[in-house]
This record gives sequence, structure tokens and C-alpha cells, in this order.
Amino acid sequence: MGLFKENPFGHILFLKLWLIRVLGLMTHQRYKGFNKLEIEGSDILRNLPETNVLFISNHQTYFADVVAMFHVFNASLSGRNDSIKNIGYLWKPKLNIYYVAAAETMKKSLLTKILAYVGSVSIERTWRADGQDVNRTVKMSDITNIGVALDDGWVITFPQGTTTPWKPLRKGTAHIIKKFKPIVVPVVIDGFRRSFDKKGLRIKKKGILQSMVIKEPLQFDYDNESVDSIIEKLEYAIEQHPSFLKVIPKEVIAAYEEAHKERKWRKER
Repeated sequence: MGLFKENPFGHILFLKLWLIRVLGLMTHQRYKGFNKLEIEGSDILRNLPETNVLFISNHQTYFADVVAMFHVFNASLSGRNDSIKNIGYLWKPKLNIYYVAAAETMKKSLLTKILAYVGSVSIERTWRADGQDVNRTVKMSDITNIGVALDDGWVITFPQGTTTPWKPLRKGTAHIIKKFKPIVVPVVIDGFRRSFDKKGLRIKKKGILQSMVIKEPLQFDYDNESVDSIIEKLEYAIEQHPSFLKVIPKEVIAAYEEAHKERKWRKER
């Protein structure tokens, strides 16, 4: 690797390498110490192509989810089976892993700017900004940037666009799938909401069992399948389809809704 070689977004790969190493060392205990991360399906990752892979996942915190995926993906590619033991996998991480994030979030602090440099494809949210509902048109440059990232490597996206569970998926994800025809790999996570605060930076509770299930790639008829059909497949794949609410205890749903109302009330104050 040349000392000043850049990726398509102008990020110096040597600097990105060391940022991943340092951040990986700082965060490893969050998934293999204070709390435990149970992994399933890591062998699927080793059979994927180097580029044009889109990971879709439910979302529980701003950053802890995606950091865990960086650990799991790199550990798996280094030959570990459903484990992130032996942090040596950070020495040669995959440098073309990206994740889709809201531009306003990635500009808020020095830490978020560093996390953005590690691999964020920052986009302008069309439905929410600064805690308020908005109605913006999609920026074509954002779609183009996601395509650039897919052409260069793997992209992680959270199609609900929120950490609140069971919310509808944004149709933009389906349009991206139809346009760029990536291999789509579902990932289902759990336990992160209980372990961390909403940003995923502060440990809220120790001794929590976190889980990450990597599923087989989905099959699509990219040219003929409707956006609604794709969205429904994604909802089932990441276990966020409305039908899943029928098998979840009502008191659990009520607790989530009450917590969401409390967060909204505090923001408005």
C-alpha cells in the first residue's frame, strides 16, 4: 500500500488503516469483555465477492452496531468462525467497508468526523433533520456516492433510518438495489439497545448478551420486481415486518413505545 494512496472518496488508506486499528483496540472489550457478542453465519462473509455487496440491518444505536460489524466482518475474513477472539485480525482489516449515515450526525463532533473518515457514506436525510420532520427531495449525489462505495467494496445500510424498532423501511433502499444490483446480505442484531446509550458511545449496562446473525444473500429479480416487493422481502429478512409484532409480548412493545415518547419529550424541552 502506498503511503498516500486514496480510496474513491479521497481518504488516505494508510491513515484509515491506523484509525481502524486504534478504534478497534479501543472498542473490542465492548463486545468481548464488558458484554458478550454471539455471532452466527460468519462463514457466509468469506464466500462473498470483494465488491458490490450491500448489507441491510435493523438499527439499535448510532455507532455501536456498525462498529460491531467492522469487528465481525474483519474477524470472519481472517478465518475466525463466529468469533472475534484474538484481536490480531485488526492488523490487516478490509479497508473498503463503508456504512451509510446521516451527514448531520457525522459532522457533530471530532469523534464523529473520525468515524466518518473510517468509512461513512454520508447522505442528507430526506425525512428528518435536526430532530424535526422534513420533506426533502433525494440528492442524486448521495445515490451516486453509494454506487461508488458499492463499486469499491461492501456497504452497510440501515434501511429504517432510525433506531426505533418496527418502523417502515425507506423505499430508497429498494431503488438502490434495483439501480446497482448488489448482492444483498441481511444482518439481524439484538442486545445493543440494552448495552449502550442511543449514540452507542457510552456503555449503559454490562453483562448483556448481544447477538448478530448474518443471513444468506437474498434473491431478487432486479429488473422486474417492484419496489414494494423488495421492501417486503427486506422487512422479513431483518425481522422488522409488521407481522413480527404479533409474536412479541404487548408489554415489550409498550415499553419501547414509552421509552420513545420519553426521548421525544426530552428533545422538545
